[in-house]
Amino acid sequence: MNNKLKRRSFLKCLGCGTAAMLAPQTGILPEIIGGVQNACAFDYSTELSSVEARFYKKLETGGIECGLCPRHCRITDMERGYCGVRENRSDVYRTLVYGLPCAINIDPIEKKPLFHFYPGTSAFSLATAGCNVNCKFCQNWDISQSRPEQTNNLVLPPKEVVNIALQRKVPTIAYTYSEPVIFYEYMYDIAKLGHKNSVKSVMISNGYIEEQPMADLLPHLDAIKIDLKSIREDYYKKTVNGELKPVLDRLIQIKNAGVWLEIVFLVVPTLNDSDDEFKELAGWIKNYLGVDTPLHYSRFHPQYLLKNLPMTPEKTLQNAYDISRAEGLEYVYLGNLPLHPAESTYCPGCGEILVERKGYNISKINLVGNLCQKCKREIPGLF
Repeated sequence: MNNKLKRRSFLKCLGCGTAAMLAPQTGILPEIIGGVQNACAFDYSTELSSVEARFYKKLETGGIECGLCPRHCRITDMERGYCGVRENRSDVYRTLVYGLPCAINIDPIEKKPLFHFYPGTSAFSLATAGCNVNCKFCQNWDISQSRPEQTNNLVLPPKEVVNIALQRKVPTIAYTYSEPVIFYEYMYDIAKLGHKNSVKSVMISNGYIEEQPMADLLPHLDAIKIDLKSIREDYYKKTVNGELKPVLDRLIQIKNAGVWLEIVFLVVPTLNDSDDEFKELAGWIKNYLGVDTPLHYSRFHPQYLLKNLPMTPEKTLQNAYDISRAEGLEYVYLGNLPLHPAESTYCPGCGEILVERKGYNISKINLVGNLCQKCKREIPGLF
């Protein structure tokens, strides 16, 4: 079997060839995890990439040390880092997933979620296998905790990703689903090429990345959404298998760089759902990022390694919302609560509904550029 993806077939399946599979309400492709599900008779790649990775150094004692994320994995010959997608081959570090996404879809930008970034538009979303943490609540664990040999991988180089966005008239490419830090080189090249063709890029990330890689990437990104798992170090160690401080440092770095930033906080019952933590979180955002930084509280659904916990009660989410607003945050949202008023954006000045949302659908926009249509207050974001 030919292991190269046939570009003509791929484009056909993204276009009129998948008309029968389009969601009737939104006109977008169904979410695709672990390859393109039943869309067409695709061919996949069984070969991994061997593009040289960035941000590593050779050690005098042999082997290499990765400098991409705070783990700083030390890797001997023919071994891989924690993420499972970067391998030492004769002291040259290689990324195994470059140009090989295992998940693609065209999503509403609100799904990321990004609420102050061109509401009502769509994003060509993609991911490869792998992740540099292991959240016990991960919703895409089947790809994030897999190695690239275990997923169905399309052959899709950066040029083709940008071409698809242009042909489908999708204004933005989103690096999402798993963790884009681990496919850094692929993301970087797509984003850089995308900007040359007036296609925007957004990174949907855990923020677990070192300062220099983030600095190099920021000029090529238009917005970033960071999943801040908790404001407590203990939670990061036990539930995420990561560290809090590097994530907080990157949030400040992103904000200082002027790239549009939004934060999601998944509220997990009994683990990070106390009023004290909500107050501490809102206070940190207010002090270090500013009251105009959007904060999304998201409802937890039992899955992966936390199936023993219940769904987040709506009352808990409402408490989080009320506490954060009382702390002074101006744009607080509640996610995974369809039709809740806190899905919409309100003017902090006059209370006018600026962007009315019902799920992922936009029913009303009362903005003139970045200004409230009623009181002319300037609203932060890209509209």
